[in-house]
Amino acid sequence: MFYREAGDFKTSYQEDNQTFPIKFDRYRYYAVLFVAFAVIPFMINDYWVNAIFLPFLIYSIAAIGLNILVGYTGQVSLGTGGFMAVGAYAVYKLMTAFPEVSILIHVVLAGGITAIVGMLFGLPSLRIKGFYLAVATLAAQFFLVWLFNRVPWFYNYSASGQISAPERTVAGIPVTGANTEAWAPYLVCLVFVTLSALIARNLTRGAVGRRWMAIRDMDIAAEIIGVNPLTAKLTAFGVSSFFVGIAGALFFAVYLGAVEVGEAFGINKSFLVLFMIIIGGLGSIFGSFAGAAFLVLLPVFLKNVLVGTLGWPTDLAAHLEFMIVGGLIITFLIAEPHGLAQLWRVAKEKLRLWPFPY
Repeated sequence: MFYREAGDFKTSYQEDNQTFPIKFDRYRYYAVLFVAFAVIPFMINDYWVNAIFLPFLIYSIAAIGLNILVGYTGQVSLGTGGFMAVGAYAVYKLMTAFPEVSILIHVVLAGGITAIVGMLFGLPSLRIKGFYLAVATLAAQFFLVWLFNRVPWFYNYSASGQISAPERTVAGIPVTGANTEAWAPYLVCLVFVTLSALIARNLTRGAVGRRWMAIRDMDIAAEIIGVNPLTAKLTAFGVSSFFVGIAGALFFAVYLGAVEVGEAFGINKSFLVLFMIIIGGLGSIFGSFAGAAFLVLLPVFLKNVLVGTLGWPTDLAAHLEFMIVGGLIITFLIAEPHGLAQLWRVAKEKLRLWPFPY
């Protein structure tokens, strides 16, 4: 009754291959986009933007990028924080070197620079995999953080070693700096996350995504049937790093405004994004959003309910957050490896058959 595919037929291949072939799904996503673009900007304030919406949108882009690499291609990576730092420092250098160019172009270019760096560090994936590849990407994480800390050119020879985003506007509206309205950075991040999700979904449903999944399921068999491991793995590292670089650029320029690489893009950032796709669901674009939403909302919920309402100590609430996240990761890895996305698929299957038993 609530979710039916009966009568939803197609008369052409173009209709059958569209991004959301089921009308109910398509209309639901249209409704979500309408609320996100036309309703939320008029209702939010600075707290909602800085505490929930901006972290959720930016981490969603990073989770999509990491999910392409880990969930769709099966290449383990622990260097997400380092690649986000590449995007942040790239957009900083571009903003200071070319102040007349739009920040939107700078963010895209920063993603392209991160894609090149990601492909360079993805070269070991052609010879190693699994635990050894994880160690190699972990080495990339530490090397990139060390590089940005030790080479003064990256932070324009600042005495403090910190980088700060210059004030920039889009269509005359400030989106970086201290004089921004709450809705302006939100809309900028929302545009990027919408385009990123559409691009990622279409890539994963096409020939490129099928090559990625063939490498993930059995790389030797994939090579036998004609899939080139070199192009498949490097394109996965490139596309993944592109999205992660965009997330890092937005995280620095639009969200924080000023960062120090060791604190903002350390190893904890890499694990945080990895936990998002584990809880949300590996190999699912929706799972990237679900995992990002859960890990962004959980600390806000605990802080407001346990600390603000019940008067718990702040450190106790923080330790409880670690226990909840750790327990959920173990639970999902053992009981439901596909995470929240699989639970959502099961719910939709039950709605298709309701009110009959399943």
